[in-house]
Amino acid sequence: MTPSTEHSGSRQMRVLLVEDNPGDVVLIQESFKDARILVDMTVAEDGEEALRLLSDRDHNGTTFRPDIIFLDLNLPKKNGFEVLAELRKNHQYDAIPVVIMTSSEAEQDIAHGYRLHANAYITKPVDLEQFGRIVRTTTDFWFSVVRYPKDSRNG
Repeated sequence: MTPSTEHSGSRQMRVLLVEDNPGDVVLIQESFKDARILVDMTVAEDGEEALRLLSDRDHNGTTFRPDIIFLDLNLPKKNGFEVLAELRKNHQYDAIPVVIMTSSEAEQDIAHGYRLHANAYITKPVDLEQFGRIVRTTTDFWFSVVRYPKDSRNG
């Protein structure tokens, strides 16, 4: 099954949130909860940790495969642009939507994100209600509207 058929079912959406600001992590977690979206959220606090999470294999030899990645740009160790560039070099991540969610409204950041093949660029809202609306809209789009190849999400 693809996430688009599972989103409304009982399977939790696997989310990788790459965010170093604990306040923003809480806002995003609360937004998913308020929107009643079942998520299995993994948080990486820096760019290196995010890349390590995606490349490390578990005891069964499988890697962590999120359904979507929310990526901040201003991160320690490796910034969001560096993370995105590394992800897009590896075709095993092609079908995972990467949504840049950052405070930057700079036109050069927006353009650079899309040049690196971000799937979306969202400026972080300032309140919980707006966060909730963005989370609902984003997840509805990626998991109710968008179609994926059958085997692209199985890891």
